Amino acid sequence: MAAGMVFGALALAGCGGPDSGASGTLGASGSSGAELSVSSAYMPQPVSASMAAGFLTIANTGAAKDELTAVTSDIAGSVTVHETVGTSMQEVTSLDVPAHGRLVFESGGNHLMFEKLKHRPTQGQKVAVVLHFAESGPVTVEIPVKSATYNPKTGH
Repeated sequence: MAAGMVFGALALAGCGGPDSGASGTLGASGSSGAELSVSSAYMPQPVSASMAAGFLTIANTGAAKDELTAVTSDIAGSVTVHETVGTSMQEVTSLDVPAHGRLVFESGGNHLMFEKLKHRPTQGQKVAVVLHFAESGPVTVEIPVKSATYNPKTGH
């Protein structure tokens, strides 16, 4: 219960916009036909010593869908992917990145949960995460840590 309340405080921080940090092309995916890029990545400075939330957008300009199957980071014991339906959040094993579409992780919606933090990142630092896909190779993204109350100028 306390974990949910802490996440709620983190989730209220907002969602990333184009001005909010890490971005770039993830590279051609080879045989999958997906053309992936990431933008709007950020992590609100955690208010908890044990967990944090992360937000980003994965765009796919390719003709084939891909699937985000896992996220890893040296900063956490585990990173889980959650989707929010209505007012309920649930952990999922994967999320689609549609062809010619986007997979958005934002406050109140899909999000990353960094659990069992090895140390609490602070504003101004960057957190390395590796995105794992069903078809495309793994990709490392540097996520900037913003203030706990960060609210991007442009949202999703």
